[in-house]
Amino acid sequence: MALTSKQRAQLRGMAMSLDTIIQVGKGGVTENVIESVSAALRARELVKGKVLENSMLTAREACDVLCERCKAEGVQVIGTKFVLYKRNEKEPKIVLVKDKKK
Repeated sequence: MALTSKQRAQLRGMAMSLDTIIQVGKGGVTENVIESVSAALRARELVKGKVLENSMLTAREACDVLCERCKAEGVQVIGTKFVLYKRNEKEPKIVLVKDKKK
């Protein structure tokens, strides 16, 4: 499911108040990072992460890898921070706006 621009804007607004809970360091995107991101996405649906200075990856690269491995959507990448979203099919917590048909 691809996010629309209105849905991305809604999620970006919600992510402003979130704390950064994911950190990608010099080890890159390891299995432990993927497992913790998957668990956080199941629990919260929307998570914010940061790429540390000693990492060999950029925030965009880390976001793309995590999106692919966790089957999530990249909402935003700014500087060293990124935001991921994945809808919890069993217990959705975030209700996204619907686009109006023209």
